[in-house]
Amino acid sequence: MSGPPSNQSVLVWMCVLIGVNQLGFGGIVPALALYARSFGVSQSAIGLAVAIYGLARFVAAVPVGRLADRFGRRTTLALGGAVSAAGNLMCAWAPNYPTFVLARFVAGTGAALVLTCGLIVIADITDPARRGRTMGIYQGTFLFAVGVGPLPGGLLAERFGLAAPFLVYAVAGAVVAVVAWFEIPDTRGFRGEATGAAAAPPIAFGAQVQMLVHQVGFVLVSLIGFTNAFARTGGLFTVIPILGRDRLGLGADRIGFGLALASVVGLALAYPAGVLVDRYGRKPVIVPSTVVCGVALVLFVWAPSYAWFLVACVAWSVAAGVSGAAPAAYAADVAPPGMNAAAISTYRMLSDLGYVVGPIALGVATDGFGANAALGFAAALLVVVGVMFARWAPETHRAGGW
Repeated sequence: MSGPPSNQSVLVWMCVLIGVNQLGFGGIVPALALYARSFGVSQSAIGLAVAIYGLARFVAAVPVGRLADRFGRRTTLALGGAVSAAGNLMCAWAPNYPTFVLARFVAGTGAALVLTCGLIVIADITDPARRGRTMGIYQGTFLFAVGVGPLPGGLLAERFGLAAPFLVYAVAGAVVAVVAWFEIPDTRGFRGEATGAAAAPPIAFGAQVQMLVHQVGFVLVSLIGFTNAFARTGGLFTVIPILGRDRLGLGADRIGFGLALASVVGLALAYPAGVLVDRYGRKPVIVPSTVVCGVALVLFVWAPSYAWFLVACVAWSVAAGVSGAAPAAYAADVAPPGMNAAAISTYRMLSDLGYVVGPIALGVATDGFGANAALGFAAALLVVVGVMFARWAPETHRAGGW
């Protein structure tokens, strides 16, 4: 791997950038549902406060791909950090629930710019033979930061109020903007596929998207991403903190510790999982990890004590750590030369639809049928989609294979 600057240097700075960003995001997880409830709203409205963030990411994902191709990766990432900072400041200072929801939309738009363009950069600097392990390092940093974030976030919320984690996330957004502007180059053409004015392929961006959504494998991996986001944001971020407080009497700090517990394990597994993805293929990693995420949700339903709550957190984090790199690597594999921005932004858009649907659907289900039924449904969905991917998705890269 080479280039001026080197691909290794870009990867290091992207890990710094995404680590800071996701540390801020993870920090608000223990406080988000509780902060929304502090406005005196129902579980369904709490779900909306979570889902609106995903709606912003869903709406912005494909435009982010266009921006990244037109104005460059660095500009898009820096803009994302600035918008994220502004949105989270608005969250912290929101005087009422409608303002809080609007602020969440702004913050979600910033997140779309950072997360989508970040994956585009990683796709730019990798080839299929090493994509799994490179994305494993990047996604491992991502998951580690998200996993660790709830610990300081919960402590901040308990000691300084539920708005404090949002202020910290705003600072993280500002740091992301600075790192992106001064350290991340425009990576279009890093692997020699296109350079300069020829960076954009001759096919129109909309036509590229149409080509991708007609591929069975691309649609199925996007469904994997959708289901993971549905379960993570609807279950882990929306229902489980309320379940932990109401059923087990846990405070935001203990919930945050539980969600952070297995982050080190997830980080340790990320690179070995990436090597497995490169050696044996994407499917042998995607399928089992998706099913295990479903099993982890069942453990949350069953957990009779804080100790079992922690066991469920570990099971979820291990599965998420193993699968972190594989779906994004699969999506990048199917992108024809020069179409990384279209492939990654469309994958993110379809995946982020789960961020919109999950919190609202599971919030409504919890109001109507209880937390157990809501989490049980999410668990079943994960298992079913994992089986579908095993049956119908073609393998995109392997030395061995299924």
